[in-house]
This record gives sequence, structure tokens and C-alpha cells, in this order.
Amino acid sequence: MISSENPTKQQELLEAAGELFMKHGIRRVTVAEICQEAGVSKMTFYKYYSNKADLAKAYFLKVANKGMEDYRSIMRQDIAFATKVQQVIQLKLKNTEGISQEFVKDIYQDKRLGLHKIIETKKKESLNEMLRDFEQAAAKGAIRKGINSQFIVYFLDKITEMAVDEKLLALYRNEQELIMELTNFFFYGLGIKDETK
Repeated sequence: MISSENPTKQQELLEAAGELFMKHGIRRVTVAEICQEAGVSKMTFYKYYSNKADLAKAYFLKVANKGMEDYRSIMRQDIAFATKVQQVIQLKLKNTEGISQEFVKDIYQDKRLGLHKIIETKKKESLNEMLRDFEQAAAKGAIRKGINSQFIVYFLDKITEMAVDEKLLALYRNEQELIMELTNFFFYGLGIKDETK
């Protein structure tokens, strides 16, 4: 990123790029298309970003940072831990909505963009924070002590995958109902939930 003298134009470029990247991937989208979508000139583009890869990095960091802010906001709430987990699953689903296969491929396969390292760093940071939160929950008795917190994070990723499984989703009225079922099953298994805790 080069400059931030007009945050409105910069924001318009980020939003336009984000929409195009999510639909078509990064490689297939041109600087000219981003400028047209944002309603700015190429000269304005180059005032803020040295190239498309620079803009893609800025966009990804913006999305990643917003995702972590939303996650922390959920974890700060004074609600049951199981409800927090439901909200985290919903957040993960919301944050992956509309992402094209091309976008995912470009991130991981196009080394020229340099996004893979940034993503791995952000992923590691968020994973460490999530693990700390689960360890704190175990210390407070919100989840079983001694459970491997990395297993929990792995399982939550699987729950997120299951929440968009078409066959499974067809058994429920909506995605929300399925997420509640999955989260309750994760926390309580087949046992009866004790509403007094």
C-alpha cells in the first residue's frame, strides 16, 4: 500500500476489488476492471496500490482483521460458551459465503501474489487465540477439562463443513437450525442437556 490520503477512494477500491476477487478470483480480474467497478481512474489506483497483488493483500488483511474483531466480540459476550461457539460457526460460514473456487486457488497456488504466507500467519494467530479461549473455558468448567483443544478446533472446522452439506441441510428447515443441532451435539452428544448449568 502506498498512500491513504483519500480513504473514501481507497475504500471504494477495496470493496470493488473484494467483490470481483470473490466472484472471479484474483488472476482473472484486471486493474482496469477494478477501477471501472470502483468508479476511479487508473491514476487513482496507483496512488494507493503499486499493483493488483498489493491490493489483494490489503483486501485480505482487511477481511482477516474484521473476522478477528468479530470473533473477539463474540467471545467477550456474557453468554453460555455453547452459544458463543454457535455464533463462531455462523461467523465462519458468513465469512466464506460467496467465495469462488478461483479465489481460493489463486490464494494458495499463485506464488507471485504472496498471499499464502500472509494467510498462514493470520491463520496461526487466530488458531492460537482460539486455543487460549478454549483452554480458559476448560479452566472455568464450561467444557470438559483435559480435552485436546486442538481437537476442538479441528472438529469445529468439520462442523462448519457439515453446516453446508446439502444432504444434511435438507433434513432441517434452515442453516441456523442445523448449526444449533451440530453445536448441541458437539457439546452434549446424545445425552440430555442440563438447562440448569
